[in-house]
Amino acid sequence: MKFRQIHILLFLIILPCLPGYGQDDEEAPAAPTLLFATINKDNGYTELLWTSNTEPDLAGYAVYNFRNGEGYIIDSVFNISATSYSFRNPWSESRQECYVIAAFDVSRNISRLSNVLCTVYSMANPDPCNNLIGVSWTSYKSFPYEVLRYDVMVSENSGPYYLAESAGSNENGISLGSITEGSRYDFIIKAVLENGQSSSSNPTSAVASLTTLPRWINADYATVTDDGEIELSFHIDSSSDIDTFALERRTGYSGPYQQIELFTGGDTESLSYTDRSARTDEINFYRLSAVVCREYALTSNTASSLKLSLTNTGNEIILNWNRYRQWLGSVSSWTILADKGKGFEYEATVSPDDTLYVISIPEIMHELKKDELCFKIRATETGNPHGINGESVSGNACTTIEELVTLPNVFTPDGDGINDLFRPVMTFTPAEYRLTISDRRRKVVFETSDHTESWDGTSGGSPVAQDVYMWFLRVTTPSGLSIDRTGTITVVRRK
Repeated sequence: MKFRQIHILLFLIILPCLPGYGQDDEEAPAAPTLLFATINKDNGYTELLWTSNTEPDLAGYAVYNFRNGEGYIIDSVFNISATSYSFRNPWSESRQECYVIAAFDVSRNISRLSNVLCTVYSMANPDPCNNLIGVSWTSYKSFPYEVLRYDVMVSENSGPYYLAESAGSNENGISLGSITEGSRYDFIIKAVLENGQSSSSNPTSAVASLTTLPRWINADYATVTDDGEIELSFHIDSSSDIDTFALERRTGYSGPYQQIELFTGGDTESLSYTDRSARTDEINFYRLSAVVCREYALTSNTASSLKLSLTNTGNEIILNWNRYRQWLGSVSSWTILADKGKGFEYEATVSPDDTLYVISIPEIMHELKKDELCFKIRATETGNPHGINGESVSGNACTTIEELVTLPNVFTPDGDGINDLFRPVMTFTPAEYRLTISDRRRKVVFETSDHTESWDGTSGGSPVAQDVYMWFLRVTTPSGLSIDRTGTITVVRRK
């Protein structure tokens, strides 16, 4: 056994110095009986008592810590009249500690191990939901003396200990009521034995404190990510001692909220969460609640995701979105972001009272670098009472802009600012471009390779006559498509 190996190693080191070493004696001394194990409440020392061994060749006693069926040497006592031992064991403050004793003689013989005794380990846990403190403890072995009961000794705010309650020998816990909020309670458990002795536990303590609710919980934002998930952020009043919060979600404007996450422990001043199961094509509402005694005690304002809708009429793009609900502040503005082929960039700022924006396709078509055009809407909070102004971004709303070329068949270059210029209307920026306009005699009156240049109805600086003119257009689209077109344009002069 491991004990035997430990004993042999110990005595190979220490016993050559003992009187009588080398005598032909192979009889082990009788094993002592471990009578008592306790923790001194005044100094925290563990104290052990055992029966004496009166054999003439006794050399002393070995003290062991006993864990998981194995013994670990603590000390050797070279005093044949010793029947007690005390020492500081810091582990007794966090767990039950067990011990055995063995006797050894001058010939290196060691007795079998004594019976096992363990000190009582106690714990105290406040229960603010029921205004109680729960006290529990480990059992003390009823050998060699029977345990009659356990006395729960309590001290309030460092006052004298008094008997709060007694429990049966087969019980391991009580609940202490009638406690005072804010008071500190220290506990010692005494296992009362039939011989009149009491084995004391480690001291344990708890503060009777009713739960301090947060004064506020701020839902910072709900924002849609590029991965189609919804990121959430919350801040919580730091004066609270609540460490359990429930996150709820509702999809759409009606129906019940459903709990989707429960947070316990950790940082309770701020919480972040990514909702990977939400449908971003719907409006989702979120709220966070402080949980006390399995009940929702305080709930945040609502955070809502933004849903951006897009309608392409062919000539216009109509954007509309839901209002953000419900920041503790207010929406300072809406920002339109557009991706025209180079990533999302600022497009426009919209009044916080509006939820609709119209974009003319011809006005932006020359800025497009690809046929897909995408938008986002961003809401920014102002006036948050806790100084935590949030920002929420919608998911993408995209449309395909076809590579279309259209040209008018009449224009009126009379200087009134209405229909004074002629050029093709394209839904893209051409890679190559050539526009040529000629009169009936095929004389070129206008020619350009710049798709942004328009004909103003002049030739050589002079107005052309009211008549029908021929045009020829050659363009290469961003996708590489070559387009050749020809047609007529009528110049009408109303002055």
